[in-house]
Amino acid sequence: MDTKRLAEILGQFPSKAIAVVGDFFLDQYWLIDESLNEPSVETGLDAYQIVGRRHAPGAAGTVVNNLKALGIGKLIAVGFTGIDGEGFELRQALTQLGVEQDLLFAVPKRRTPTYTKPMIGDRELNRFDIKNHEALPTEIECEIERALDAVAENVDALIVMDQVSQRNCGVVTDRIRNKIAELGQKRRPSIIYADSRQWISEYSNVLIKCNNYEVVGAFYPEYDRLTGSLKDAEPDDSLIVECGKKMSAKTNRPVFVTLGARGQYVIGKDGEVDLVPAVKVAGPIDICGAGDATTSGIVASLCASATLAEAAAVGNRVASITIRKLGTTGTATPEELLHSSEY
Repeated sequence: MDTKRLAEILGQFPSKAIAVVGDFFLDQYWLIDESLNEPSVETGLDAYQIVGRRHAPGAAGTVVNNLKALGIGKLIAVGFTGIDGEGFELRQALTQLGVEQDLLFAVPKRRTPTYTKPMIGDRELNRFDIKNHEALPTEIECEIERALDAVAENVDALIVMDQVSQRNCGVVTDRIRNKIAELGQKRRPSIIYADSRQWISEYSNVLIKCNNYEVVGAFYPEYDRLTGSLKDAEPDDSLIVECGKKMSAKTNRPVFVTLGARGQYVIGKDGEVDLVPAVKVAGPIDICGAGDATTSGIVASLCASATLAEAAAVGNRVASITIRKLGTTGTATPEELLHSSEY
């Protein structure tokens, strides 16, 4: 893709509206100064001293953050937070991004999902997670179904971010997946795109983005990365393409399969296959959020009438910029994309 074509695609972003439904987490970072460690009188263990703290929207919020940086004109969050301090901070961060939150419900029966990341310099220590481990109450599912109906006619695309691996404990439950499939069948809106760590094989009538392990694991469970099975055995390309075609046939939509440093396979619903190479990146990288950055670039570009291959190329480009931003979940701006040296 040359610079002129990229500029044409980027130039349409401010006129687009995208809704993101899914698990909005708070990413909070605790910045530790090791030189100030103190022994705990009670336990004898080192008490880490936090000298700084920052937070940002995570999971589905990472996608929103990336879309905002890319210049998408209207962003709508669909999901829930708890009525707690983490929810307050998450909503503050989303407000600063200009994200509409009327359909992001504050509910008393849930905690705001939170990833707490202690940091020593650029090094992340063991993470502390807050998640909900009980099934989503039916009344909240009903609210989310109504929200999806309300938003479907008013956006160019709907992104589904299905983050939680415990069945029915996040925003996107079995019931909500069925609702999304119904909207996909009606093409309301015309672009519906899903990314799910655990449940990708349960979607239909939507565009799919998954990685090589996820697409193969959907049909050959021994390659399931989440369970650790064959985690060091890279599925070969023929198997990836075979499973990508099966996934596309199942969903009746194209599939994007990410391959890490190699780029993406784009598999059309008629079975055509394109390999869209990644951008080569030198030096230290932080891949946290790379998949979400890719998603943002793909969907924003599809809204701007990019081809599937062009959208994948922009997604690769966005990720190549974000992974160079160490110790944070980075974003990429149109200016960074246009001034990057390789297309």
